[in-house]
Amino acid sequence: MKFSKFKLCLQLFCSFFKIGLFTFGGGMAMIPFIQRETVEKHSWIEEGDILEILAISESTPGPIAINTATFIGYQKAGVFGSAAATFGVVLPSFVIISVISLFLKQFMDIQAVKYAFAGIRAGVIALVIKALIKLFKGCKKNLISYIIIALAFITAVLGVNVIIIIVCAGVIGLASLLISKKEGEKK
Repeated sequence: MKFSKFKLCLQLFCSFFKIGLFTFGGGMAMIPFIQRETVEKHSWIEEGDILEILAISESTPGPIAINTATFIGYQKAGVFGSAAATFGVVLPSFVIISVISLFLKQFMDIQAVKYAFAGIRAGVIALVIKALIKLFKGCKKNLISYIIIALAFITAVLGVNVIIIIVCAGVIGLASLLISKKEGEKK
């Protein structure tokens, strides 16, 4: 492996390690951090590409952060890059959960920890809302998009499986495209 590729793999590892270490609340809460590290700080991907990568990551099996890290790592440095980025994003959670599991019962009984986690949950909600606003701003806006957003929200609130929502949204989007193409051919 060339030194420049090794250096890039190390950068991928460090960036995704930082994302994994300082983000609580799962994949959606990580989106602003992923965007800042990969688009703004390192320019590994373009601003417009982040939506496509997140859409692919969300619709493939596995956590969004791992899928995104693997995808971006592979794009930038091949198999070694994907391994470095993926290992970087997973390692902090693995270490933290391993340590916490040793002391879980005693840890959760501490009043300060209960309050800290309540505060963290509130902060995560803000991060998810920020990610939602950023994704909405980058989304193509037309009647079909608004219908898909409304239906997805309603069905998610009703407890419909996320996979079903994503597949149905994709089918509606494809059907909309096919209908608009047929209408364009008739004119």
